[in-house]
Amino acid sequence: MTKTLFAAAAAASLLLAGAASAQTAPAPTPAPEHEHHAAHPTIDSTIEALIADPATKAVLDKHLPGLDKHPAYGQFKGMTLRQVAPYSQGNITDAKIAAIDTDLKALPAE
Repeated sequence: MTKTLFAAAAAASLLLAGAASAQTAPAPTPAPEHEHHAAHPTIDSTIEALIADPATKAVLDKHLPGLDKHPAYGQFKGMTLRQVAPYSQGNITDAKIAAIDTDLKALPAE
């Protein structure tokens, strides 16, 4: 019985020590103000994410008008432009992707 009480006391002290150390952990430092705003999607984002952001949708509409109206949009919206390019029958070229990337990077931060 003494061993059982000792084991229970040891377990309780470990639990209390763990709880105490959890309480003394330093609070995370808040991110700088400019990091609170989400950045625009990038060329490596999904097409769906690019379409969902009005600023990036405007860039896509400039280079690939009507992309979100394409009959197969539901099938490729979860892919990136680079992933869709081989299936685009030459409509999404490396040059077009580079131009879209340049325009996306030129967007002002939100």
